[in-house]
Amino acid sequence: MLEKIKAWCRDNKTSVCALEKQCGLGNGTIGGWEKSTPRVDSLIAVSKATGLSIDDLIGQAVVEKE
Repeated sequence: MLEKIKAWCRDNKTSVCALEKQCGLGNGTIGGWEKSTPRVDSLIAVSKATGLSIDDLIGQAVVEKE
């Protein structure tokens, strides 16, 4: 998840710190997700700010039922 967020920041010429501020998160919050599980509201905020789905952020493939 952290690598996807960092890649998004690189592609959009912004910093993780700036993204945290945009999402209303404290400094170092996103980096802390490397060792802990993010809160759902924080994950939703990052999803909205980046346009990445929560499934994309957490690396879950969406499986469609036939």
